[in-house]
Amino acid sequence: MGHRQRPEKRRRLSRPRPFLGFSSFARSLLFSHSAPSPDPSASSKPEDGIVELKPSSEIERVESEQEDDEEAELDMMQADFGFFDPKPGDFNGVKLLLRNYLDDKQWDLSGFVDLILEQTTVGTVVKLDEHDEAGDGNGDGDDDAGPFALISALNLGRYEGHKCMKEFKEYLLQVCPDEGLRKRLKPFLEERVTDVGLLVSQRFVNCPYQLVPPLYDALFDEVSWATEDEPTKELQDFFRFKYYLLVTRIFEDKNANQRKAKVNCDSSDPIIYIKPEDEIFQELSLLSFTFRLHAEQLAPRELKNYREKGLVMVVIADEVPKFREKLKSLFTES
Repeated sequence: MGHRQRPEKRRRLSRPRPFLGFSSFARSLLFSHSAPSPDPSASSKPEDGIVELKPSSEIERVESEQEDDEEAELDMMQADFGFFDPKPGDFNGVKLLLRNYLDDKQWDLSGFVDLILEQTTVGTVVKLDEHDEAGDGNGDGDDDAGPFALISALNLGRYEGHKCMKEFKEYLLQVCPDEGLRKRLKPFLEERVTDVGLLVSQRFVNCPYQLVPPLYDALFDEVSWATEDEPTKELQDFFRFKYYLLVTRIFEDKNANQRKAKVNCDSSDPIIYIKPEDEIFQELSLLSFTFRLHAEQLAPRELKNYREKGLVMVVIADEVPKFREKLKSLFTES
């Protein structure tokens, strides 16, 4: 069977365009972070892909009715981003991306990162592609620069004997808010565990959103190819996922329940999805619940009425085609 190629590595970006799937309030918050920020390997960078919102003056400039000001705010430096196989040299950068993956829990994060980096046939790391226009360079990216994004899918059953996976499952059951939900979640961590893919998707805010659809395309294509191309039937079967499990974060309106009883009292969104695709995942989910975080990020004034919360979702794998279609529509300009 012929070797299948990933999506084209070099993706030149210029200017962000508005998302159709958000209210003007959520769009303004996201636009305030569209411009590239410094290298994510520095210690001052955002952790776990959490939005670092700029002061309201930034948002006001983005929403300015003056064409010149808007043009100046939305212009981006052009850059080439590459999709690369995970490798050991990405360890520090990936660990930084996943630093708060399980809130403030002390767990075997290093072991978890090792599992992700060892699985090279399914998974992608996004880094700056340092090729020049003549095509020089070895195409491996710059390990020192660190990754801007990571996506992978790990079979929970395949790695259930590893310390990090045991701790991961214990954590999910612990944060589950009630016994009813816990009973529904537990089968996906026990008897159905070999059918479940843990979908890990983390990125820094300076990773351009135009890369999000092709990043998910790369993941789901690789999962499909792995069911045929892995060297043994056992390995192939590990990628025949029936469900995907996701752990992510959102901002939830502290007064959402009160506002439901009022009509047109506030234009704010009850939930702001830090990663916009999570709204689609939750819409398609078989099971989802939120939980309180112990290590909430400091929210700026624009989010004073919001609380950061964890979000767990289980999505049937058969919903993936619908997800991919909705994701492309979300990021397409009308």
